[in-house]
Amino acid sequence: MAEFNIESEKPLTMSEVADRLAKVEKRDKELSFRANKTKEYLAHFVTKEKESKLRKKLEDLNLSRLKDRQIVKIIDIKPEDMDSLKNLMSTEAITLKEEDLKKILDAINE
Repeated sequence: MAEFNIESEKPLTMSEVADRLAKVEKRDKELSFRANKTKEYLAHFVTKEKESKLRKKLEDLNLSRLKDRQIVKIIDIKPEDMDSLKNLMSTEAITLKEEDLKKILDAINE
């Protein structure tokens, strides 16, 4: 079995995963069964231009406690109300003020 060496980790949004799959498909001419299923799934949920704008908005909020992993999670789930956002953030080891959560929701709903 091949041995892998992980050099770095970076959370990816669903649109970034779709972009990478497109590159692999172009390189390899076809995708594996699982990669094809992933591509089909992403085709239903991904809107690339909206996600890149939302990422920029969330990063521009300059919330120091909000990390890339949480930003990606917010972009992929797009919570619509305060309770959904609180539930999403409750899985993380992070506490945000109510006003910061409101800023995040405002950025999502713009």
